[in-house]
Amino acid sequence: MRFLDNSKELYDLTSHIFLYSSLHQFSTYINKKALLTGLRLHKLDAFRSVDKANRSYFSDPRTVQLFNRYATYNGSDPYQAPATLNIIPHLEHNIGAYFPKGGMYRITEALVSLAEKLGVTFYYNTPVERILHESNKTKGLQVKGEEQHYDVVVTNMDMVNTYRKLLPDVKEPERLTKQPKSSSALIFYWGIKKQFPQLDLHNIFFSGNYKHEFDTMFQNGDVCDDPTVYVYISSKQCANDAPSGSENWFTMINVPNNTGQNWDDIKRRARQAIIKKLSRILNEDIAALIEVEDVLDPVIIEARTSSYQGALYGNSSNNMFAAFLRHANYSSQLKDLYFCGGSVHPGGGIPLCLLSARITADLVEKKSL
Repeated sequence: MRFLDNSKELYDLTSHIFLYSSLHQFSTYINKKALLTGLRLHKLDAFRSVDKANRSYFSDPRTVQLFNRYATYNGSDPYQAPATLNIIPHLEHNIGAYFPKGGMYRITEALVSLAEKLGVTFYYNTPVERILHESNKTKGLQVKGEEQHYDVVVTNMDMVNTYRKLLPDVKEPERLTKQPKSSSALIFYWGIKKQFPQLDLHNIFFSGNYKHEFDTMFQNGDVCDDPTVYVYISSKQCANDAPSGSENWFTMINVPNNTGQNWDDIKRRARQAIIKKLSRILNEDIAALIEVEDVLDPVIIEARTSSYQGALYGNSSNNMFAAFLRHANYSSQLKDLYFCGGSVHPGGGIPLCLLSARITADLVEKKSL
């Protein structure tokens, strides 16, 4: 409980600056809340790693491992990332998480519906080829070879690929674009022709050597032989998500981002390790129960989302200055160009992406006043 109280205190001290405001606006730092945070900087615990802080609270290594897991919520290594990231357990344990009925895609559908009610027009299957600019001012977009002029442009494409693909004639901020990237994910979508009453909605099967798993991932760019396996089964909550007597398994391990590894080999080895591990723990031959399978890896993630190297969260948070090494929600080079999404401030994951959109929208609104 002391740990969760500390997690709440971290959140209360940092959220108004790091989550709900632009770090790159002077006004963020000249208010009472910011002053109070400044006076309590030592409370942010930025000089210890997540793991070191957790070991100071818990004596059982399994509990340490459980709370170390939260560093992966933004693609980080708990043995390197600052203990400030211990704000994350507050969101899950003190506040609580929600289950979107109908799946995660319902969030997208709800946002589209709300936007359309507010007058937004969506253009599908029309890839943007270039962000147009002139005299340090954004002019609009090039789509299908044609120029379209707009007062403001907001890009939610990964900031590295925004510069390299959409702004090739603008000097990229190399101090930011060349920062180490976060981890990625390897996901096996399995239709399992059996039900497992001992499993729940969320299930984590931990590695026997957690530090070795992260060293292999971040230092060697590979996957260890005993990865931590996360199995999400939405049919536990919504029975119609799988046929009667069956379950839908979202089976995920954390993996390095794509730097040219042999992903066919990694996927083959990882699949074998996952099946071996789950079969042993559940005392069942999982391979024989897989009725249907689909796979998502870092290469596919980049191809589908333009997330550079398939990193799920943009730059990694494996150092104490990581929060300040994210791209701002606006361009410092081109007027009327704004950035939002998982690769810029405040970070990746659905909640932070939505907060990024909120910060960016506020900046655009202030500009128009």
